Amino acid sequence: MEENTNPERTEDDGSSGRVVALDYGRARIGVAMSDPTRCLASPHSIVANQPPPTRPPEALLDAILQLRPVEIVIGIPLNMDGSRGEMADEAGEFGLAVGRLAGVPVIEWDERLSTLRAERTLRDAGQRRQSQRGEDRTDAIAAAHILQAYLDRSVR
Repeated sequence: MEENTNPERTEDDGSSGRVVALDYGRARIGVAMSDPTRCLASPHSIVANQPPPTRPPEALLDAILQLRPVEIVIGIPLNMDGSRGEMADEAGEFGLAVGRLAGVPVIEWDERLSTLRAERTLRDAGQRRQSQRGEDRTDAIAAAHILQAYLDRSVR
């Protein structure tokens, strides 16, 4: 039997359980999920959004309830100087609404350049932004980048 060499990661310390990340956009919301041990982030889905940001789409709430996360990470699009603008405030408001409705704590996470990283991931994999079926996975991949950054920082 292997000994646990990472004292920060034990079954009893509350650090296990799936985490969901959201890449908020006015048109679409990218969804990513972690494995239950919180080591690896994977793209999950994209949900169509409709205003206002205080009313999350039913399809998103259904996905969150199905994934049963212990916490939700919401990407906050800070300005390059680190300040908050209109979209950052809107994403934060949306995150609070999702957390209230899902009954799960929400953590805000700096998402600067996550969409750029997602597009690079698709390009490096030899895929265009949209597949032949017209499906754009960029938002879900951006959510996975946000989540992986959060998971990597949380391990320290």
